[in-house]
Amino acid sequence: MNIQDFKTADDRQVFYIEDGKHDGGVPLLKFHLFDQLQMVDYGITTRSGGVSEGMYASLNVSYTRGDEKAAVDENYHRTAVSLHADVSDFVLTDQTHTVNIRKVTGKDCGKGILREKDYTDIDGLITDEPGIVLGAFFADCVPLLFIDPQHHAVGVSHSGWRGTVARMGRETIRAMCDAFQSRPQDLYCAVGPSICQSCYEVSEDVAQRFQKEFPDAGDELCMPGAPGKYQLNLWKANEIVLSEAGIIKEHLAVTNICTCCNAKLLFSHRATHGKRGNFGVFIKLR
Repeated sequence: MNIQDFKTADDRQVFYIEDGKHDGGVPLLKFHLFDQLQMVDYGITTRSGGVSEGMYASLNVSYTRGDEKAAVDENYHRTAVSLHADVSDFVLTDQTHTVNIRKVTGKDCGKGILREKDYTDIDGLITDEPGIVLGAFFADCVPLLFIDPQHHAVGVSHSGWRGTVARMGRETIRAMCDAFQSRPQDLYCAVGPSICQSCYEVSEDVAQRFQKEFPDAGDELCMPGAPGKYQLNLWKANEIVLSEAGIIKEHLAVTNICTCCNAKLLFSHRATHGKRGNFGVFIKLR
């Protein structure tokens, strides 16, 4: 697999593929922006490189979709290899479309894979401890990643339409500022692969919530579609959220890969009518 296998919205060189299969790992989508920092191991899994079968084929990293546990376990072992980690280093979200953020420490390691989570309703994770792999899950919603090179901290968040209109990106930045004294202008952020505006039809009540929250964005966020429907631009909405929270343009990478347009390479809820697994977004401090 290489980046040319993906259908992209434009010609920007936002991503590249790191193929870890020869080492026993899995391919990872990575951001050119982050690599200049040389302080994290991270990546976005695809559907390639795992052992799951059927609608979960092949690299499903969710235990909640009905896949065989043994298959998901093996998928995590392979993903860990590519992240230079062990499965005992992972800490996973408990996503329910909130804007709740959890500060993670070494006491949390293994939660979601080797141990039961003792928290609920957590859509974002942050840490300043090296070696902890933060993980969140997606199949059309927006992944958000954060790196603070000054205070050596990282974060990952899940932002669907509910999280986006509630400004999950801003809330994650606030949590990092409170926990680690991060400054927004120092942070590097990325908006990961998710559903594009052309593929994302929403009802009028959802569009009205975005129009109220982002009154200056106009049709750029909510374009009229079929009668009573609108096409929602989550990419642009999250870019606005992060920019208004203080992230500078040079520190922000915004996706050009749609999950729905690339449903053979990334899991997409809409493209498969819910018959799917999840891909994962992972990050850890070296």
